[in-house]
Amino acid sequence: MSLKKIHIIADEHIWCVEQAFESLAGFDVNLTTLPLHQITSDVVHDADVLLTRSGIKVDAKLLQDSTVRFAGTATIGDDHYDKAWLNEQGITWATAAGSSTISVVEYMLASLFEMQAQGRVDFNTMSLGIIGVGRIGRLLAHVCEHLGIHVLRNDPPRQRCEGSADFVSLDDLLEQANVITLHTPLIREGVDKTELLLNAHHLARFQGQGIINAARGQCVDNQALLHWLNADEKHWTIMDCWQHEPNILLPLLTHDQCRLATPHIAGHSLDGKAANTQYIYRALCAYLNIEETWDMESALPPVTCMADEDESWDTLVHRFYSIKQDSEALKATALLNDDERGKQFVHLRRHYPIRRRWMKQSMKAKALFEGA
Repeated sequence: MSLKKIHIIADEHIWCVEQAFESLAGFDVNLTTLPLHQITSDVVHDADVLLTRSGIKVDAKLLQDSTVRFAGTATIGDDHYDKAWLNEQGITWATAAGSSTISVVEYMLASLFEMQAQGRVDFNTMSLGIIGVGRIGRLLAHVCEHLGIHVLRNDPPRQRCEGSADFVSLDDLLEQANVITLHTPLIREGVDKTELLLNAHHLARFQGQGIINAARGQCVDNQALLHWLNADEKHWTIMDCWQHEPNILLPLLTHDQCRLATPHIAGHSLDGKAANTQYIYRALCAYLNIEETWDMESALPPVTCMADEDESWDTLVHRFYSIKQDSEALKATALLNDDERGKQFVHLRRHYPIRRRWMKQSMKAKALFEGA
């Protein structure tokens, strides 16, 4: 019996894309992997499936009159997908939402431990304000409370559904938190708008010292943030997500009070990238109603360096992930011209060094995360 043909166009930078999608049960797969800039409307016109990352807008301009019936993005965000148009066209779409949760929380912990090492926070006395308590914010709150950090939660949609007991208003958070971190989706309009959520008005009301953005670049007004840093030498920020990536604001990148600056890699642990692929692979198999035959664990290399469980959290976190190296790599791009700096931002993301999940290296870390 002949197999049904299926043509897949995929971004070549999706982790292990060829191994995951070159064979699908019951189908004769024609898989074409391309660099981002070559994925055009002409190229995808006769495809059945499109697999992307965040660098391409998947909308009518790209897919109008094409044969694509399934589109998947190997990212947790879906801002680059015109979901309303895809739904109108009957095109099934999927994201990898949830796949990078642990990796982002590990990034956050590495950031907080680094700030504690610099004397900018004290876990025993600080209050961490988390704006957006979804998958990432919820896990971050759990592990931080386990480490003795006082947590304030702000999430208006959840508060409306669940009541006020576990949440505070944004006004209260701005007054009470020492450090703010954002973990919201990008919402451009409506009562729960998050675009430019931390703007000049809200920054002026913030009574704390630190702001961390590992969510969406557009959620923080970067120019206003720069003015906020200049207003007080005690103010500091950690930036992983920037407005106008990859053309980020140079004075913010080079500011002494921008304590850590990374190129949108919070979720880029090797295990996180593998999970990105796993999520959209599972979604495609479900769409095709076929059995899954590929699993990311079979493709991941074994972890060979295990941590000493008697080491302190400070020592363990430094062993797991030296976040300062990522920051130094991006800060070094300040010497380049604007065009080259943008290209290097993309290069640092696409050629990110191997970073493994902590729970695969330590039972202590595994217990911390699995208790959530």
